[in-house]
Amino acid sequence: MSSAAPIIIIVVAGLLAFAAGAIIARRRGYAGLEEVVARCRQGHLFTTVWASKVSIHEIDLGWARLQRCPVGDHWTLVVPVKDSDLTAEERRIAGQHRDAPSR
Repeated sequence: MSSAAPIIIIVVAGLLAFAAGAIIARRRGYAGLEEVVARCRQGHLFTTVWASKVSIHEIDLGWARLQRCPVGDHWTLVVPVKDSDLTAEERRIAGQHRDAPSR
């Protein structure tokens, strides 16, 4: 095996893990999302733009992402929340907290 083989294996494994995450996200109904309500591990709700991309303020894992929570001002794992799972009050709260200025 060449010295590049372990690196190639790691890259391929990472790509497969990302693809699996994207498939899981689509099956859970999160495909094609743009601006969504997200919940951090501490339960904070906020609005964020959710699209598969590379960014300096988050690490996208497909179904979840590591990013800064604008409510608790901490780094955490966040997941999108289906609109049908939110109450009107939760939507209002999330709308008051955005991780970036609205478009």
